Amino acid sequence: MTVSFELTARDGAARTGVIRTTRGDVRTPAFMPVGTAATVKAMMPNSVRQTGADILLGNTYHLMLRPGAERIARLGGLHRFMNWERPILTDSGGFQVMSLAGLRKLSEHGVTFKSHVDGSRHELTPERSMEIQRLLGSDIVMCFDECPALPASDDEVARAMRLSMRWAARSKEAFGDRPGHALFGIMQGGVNRDLREESAEALVNIGFDGYAVGGLAVGEGQAAMFDVLDYAPGFLPEDKPRYLMGVGKPDDIVGAVKRGIDMMDCVLPSRSGRTGQVFTRRGQINIKNARHQDDPRPLDEDCTCPACRNYSRAYLHHVFRSQEIISSMLLTWHNLHYYQEIMEAMRQAIAEGRFDAWEAAFHEMRAEGDIAPL
Repeated sequence: MTVSFELTARDGAARTGVIRTTRGDVRTPAFMPVGTAATVKAMMPNSVRQTGADILLGNTYHLMLRPGAERIARLGGLHRFMNWERPILTDSGGFQVMSLAGLRKLSEHGVTFKSHVDGSRHELTPERSMEIQRLLGSDIVMCFDECPALPASDDEVARAMRLSMRWAARSKEAFGDRPGHALFGIMQGGVNRDLREESAEALVNIGFDGYAVGGLAVGEGQAAMFDVLDYAPGFLPEDKPRYLMGVGKPDDIVGAVKRGIDMMDCVLPSRSGRTGQVFTRRGQINIKNARHQDDPRPLDEDCTCPACRNYSRAYLHHVFRSQEIISSMLLTWHNLHYYQEIMEAMRQAIAEGRFDAWEAAFHEMRAEGDIAPL
């Protein structure tokens, strides 16, 4: 079986459909929780599935350093290792290499860098990235690329993009013929329309199973990101999935889907849960604030997650302030549940041709803000 993509409905530029893999279907638009080190922090795999997630993201860079891709392969692959039998997408390691600019050396061949774990030296190339992702056994593999932080000059963005396109061709060759596994190319080009178009043309000429819009949410701001998304997805084939990497906040996600994006990932819902930041349909809540300490109401009375069904704001405030582990568990579950609720609502709205009305109601509710304190 090959990985395939079927579009089932459109409403403006927004799309809904399904990515079919040997490990199950992924409903799009899809949000992928991030399992950096073979775990979504503070969550059991079955709990992640209960939030509505069809697919997880694993991190090539972190897994190659610890516990090591070869070790994971010997233990049966990433799915068995982390007890997640549904699809997994692995990133290429390119973003982490960008974030380690002070520890790396970049060349045409690839990147050498020092491990943030123990200072040991490693080399990551397109070929090695493909090998690591093969050892992990991920269903969707990402090309190795260079992702420059923004703002950056057009010359620097162009240099990085063209290097990434040469690396994309090497990634495709190294990936080889792997039935049941997909390889996605990554568009670069910063906020420059001409560079984005050049990048997309290069990727389409190479040919991939899906295409990512990379190099956004790296410091350019939401307005600039949306400006790029107004045109960049249109440079990519309509019959392939479009993946916006590393995004984002709820209104980022809705804006991206509105502009034709099918897949997203972000650490925000899980990381925020661990720091007491809660996403609800009325906006963001800081559970550490004293206004919640005597409040018997749930985070969101319309939410069906365990945190909202079974616990009060007062309790969640208490366990967060007491640094109890259950705080991270409950708040992360709630955030991931809310994100998946957004995805399901958008899928239904697109299928029924009412996305604009749904989006207006989404923003209107968030603008009202949290319920009044008692």
